[in-house]
Amino acid sequence: MFDNLSDRLGGVFDRLRGRGALGEADVREAMREVRIALLEADVALPVVRRFIDAVTEKAIGQDVLRSITPGQQVVKIVNDELVEMLGGQGHEGLELDVKPPAVVMMVGLQGSGKTTSTAKLARYLKQKHGKKALMASLDVQRPAAQEQLKVLGEQAEVATLPIIEGQQPVDIARRALEASRLQSFDVLLLDTAGRLHVDEALMAEMNAVARVSNPAEVLLVVDALTGQDAVNVAQSFSGEVPLTGVILTRMDGDARGGAALSMRHVTGKPIKFAGTGEKLDALEAFDPERVAGRILGMGDVVSLVEKAAATIKEEDAEALAKRMEKGQFDLNDLRMQLQQMNRMGGLGMLAGMLPGMKKAKAALQGSGMDDRVLLHMDAIIGSMTAKERANPALLNAKRKRRVAAGSGTQVQDVNRLLKMHQEMGRAMKQIKKMGGLKGLGALFGKGGLDAAMPGLGGPGGGMGGGAGGLPPGFPGMGGRKK
Repeated sequence: MFDNLSDRLGGVFDRLRGRGALGEADVREAMREVRIALLEADVALPVVRRFIDAVTEKAIGQDVLRSITPGQQVVKIVNDELVEMLGGQGHEGLELDVKPPAVVMMVGLQGSGKTTSTAKLARYLKQKHGKKALMASLDVQRPAAQEQLKVLGEQAEVATLPIIEGQQPVDIARRALEASRLQSFDVLLLDTAGRLHVDEALMAEMNAVARVSNPAEVLLVVDALTGQDAVNVAQSFSGEVPLTGVILTRMDGDARGGAALSMRHVTGKPIKFAGTGEKLDALEAFDPERVAGRILGMGDVVSLVEKAAATIKEEDAEALAKRMEKGQFDLNDLRMQLQQMNRMGGLGMLAGMLPGMKKAKAALQGSGMDDRVLLHMDAIIGSMTAKERANPALLNAKRKRRVAAGSGTQVQDVNRLLKMHQEMGRAMKQIKKMGGLKGLGALFGKGGLDAAMPGLGGPGGGMGGGAGGLPPGFPGMGGRKK
C-alpha cells in the first residue's frame, strides 16, 4: 500500500538528507514536489493545501534550518503532520463499553466489501478481544447476501442469525437484538443493505435500523481503490448517518493512498480498520503512526512483530531456538523459515514493514521475481529425501539433477539454495560462539545485521545496501555471488 507515494516522497527526502545545510528555498522546492506527489496520490486538494502549509511553516523555522541535521528535522515534521492528517496518535478502537449487546452497524454502498468486512471484524473481535459475537444480515436487496454472511460466519466460526425469508431489515434488526440478549452475546454486528449510489431510500433504511438498534458504532465501509470516489461517498454518508468511523477495504491494492490520507479531514471520522487482503484474518487496526512510518519508508516493526506472533507457531520457534543454541540448522529448518515468511505475507510485505527496506523491495520487483520464489525454494527442498534434508552434504551432482527435475527447476537453483543454507548455517554457528541467543545483542553491536546474516544487513549488499538484493543465493534476485 502507498507504494507510489512512498517512492516519490523517498526521493525528495533522500535529496534533503544529502545536503549539509538547508535554506528556505530548498524547503519550498521540496514542498512543491511533496505537493505534486500528494495530488498524484489522489489526495483531496484542501487536505494537500493544509498539509503543505503546516509543514512549510514549521520547516522554515530557524530551529530547523540551523540544526545539525536539517534534512532529518524536515522528515520528522512531515512524519508528524502525516500522523495528524491520518487521525492523530494511537489507534481509535471500537466503543463497546456499553450494556451488552454492543451493536455495530455496518453501512456502505454495494461492492465496497461490507459483508466480508463484517465477518472479518467479528473474527477480529473474537480472536483479539475474546468477544462473543453474533452477525445478522439485513440485506434483502442483493441476491444471496444473507447466505453469503452465513457461509462466512461458518468459516470465521462466528454465529449468524438464522434466515427467515421475506422478513424486512427493521424486523431482522429487532429479532437480532432479541436473540443477542437471550443468548448473552457481547457484540451484535448488523450487515445492512447497500445501493449502487447514495439515495433517499438507502438513507431512510439506515436511519430506521439505527433507531431500532441504537448502535454503539456505525462503521462506513468504503473501497480504498476508488480514491476520491470513496471520500465523496464518505462525505455523503457522514451528512446523513451518525457515523463513528470508517473501514477502508482493499488497502493492500491501493498504491496511491489518496482515500486514506483524505478521509479524516473530509469526514471528521477516524479510519478504524483497514482490509489488507481477501482472507478473513486480513483486517488490521488502523494506526496513523504506523501507517505514516510505512509511507515514509521508516517501516512498521510493531505490526511485523504482531504478525509474526500471530503466524509463527510457538512450538516451532522453541524447537528452532534449541537447535540454534547447538549451532544446528538443516534444510528442514530452512524450509520452516520459508513457509513462515510466506504465511506472513511474503518478501514484498516484509520489506515494506522493515525500516530502510524500500530499496530491497524495488530490487525484488526490478528483478522480475515475486513471492513465487519462496514456493520454488520450498519445492526444491520438498523434492529431497529426508536424509538429504537432514544432511545436505549428501547432495552430489547426480542427486542435484534428480532434485532439480523433481521440483521443475534448474541445478543452478538447487546450488543457490544450498549456498544460502550454508551462509545461514555459518551464521547460526557464529551465534553459538557468541553465547547462543543471549549473545545476539552483542553480535548486533559488532557489525549489525550483516555480521549475523551476510547479505541481509549493511552496505556490503543485500536488503539494506546499495548492491541491492536479498540474502545471498536467493535465485535471480540480486544476492551476492562468491
